[in-house]
Amino acid sequence: MNEILTAVLTIGGLGLLFGVVLAVSSKLFAVVRDERLELLVDAMPGANCAACGYSGCSLYASAILNEGAAINLCPVGGDSAAETFAAIMGVDAAKPKRVTALVRCMGGVRAKKKFVYAGINDCVAAARIGGGPLECSHGCFGLGTCAAACRFGAISIVDEVAVVDSEKCTGCTLCIEACPNNIIAMSPYEADVQICCVSTDKGGLLRKICEIGCVGCRMCEKVCKHDAIHVENNLASIDYSKCNNCGDCAEKCPRKLISDANFDKGPKADDSEQITANSDNDMDGNE
Repeated sequence: MNEILTAVLTIGGLGLLFGVVLAVSSKLFAVVRDERLELLVDAMPGANCAACGYSGCSLYASAILNEGAAINLCPVGGDSAAETFAAIMGVDAAKPKRVTALVRCMGGVRAKKKFVYAGINDCVAAARIGGGPLECSHGCFGLGTCAAACRFGAISIVDEVAVVDSEKCTGCTLCIEACPNNIIAMSPYEADVQICCVSTDKGGLLRKICEIGCVGCRMCEKVCKHDAIHVENNLASIDYSKCNNCGDCAEKCPRKLISDANFDKGPKADDSEQITANSDNDMDGNE
């Protein structure tokens, strides 16, 4: 009887001792959880697109809280998310600069094909067959891989080329990662004038394989009054820090590849022949 009582007391004493040790340890080694982390995670859009520079929304939330990451890095959440993050952290809201995806190609049905592709609707798969179905190695295949990657329905295929709806685009960059030809880039949302070509082929060659690609004729460069557009390596590009969206370059471009969201301008009737003549002369110099 005494042996049983001794065993019970011993086990009970050990249990009490271990309970005290665990209680003390839980206090000494407790990890204090900042409730703001949960608030930040809940305020995230949940796209996990990595456009902020972090591989997921929860990691970005943790970086804001523990590493002092900027609160305006989320293009999906935009101004609303930045303001919410600022309120949670007790700091001033810095609005993110809105950007939109730009498909730098307008070829589509106007681009010459090497062969008729009959595989699955995937640009990556098409690119593995002789570099793709287009003669232009820089062109959009128009098979919709970028559209499938977009979680916001901002990309559609029109006349065999991808087109972005800037009002739906959040700037998440998933389409950039999906495109095998690297022809999609981020552009300022407020930029109405855009150059939709990335080909650096000389004018003589490009005229044979695409009806609309940039031939480096420099007409846009000549008419720009703000020194905002220049041609290098047979390709025009816009410096948006100087561009005021006047649209002169879009109006004068003989290839009609410079888009102007404000107005679809075309060459005037009285100078269209001169534009074409100048373009042909400059293009001959590129051949």
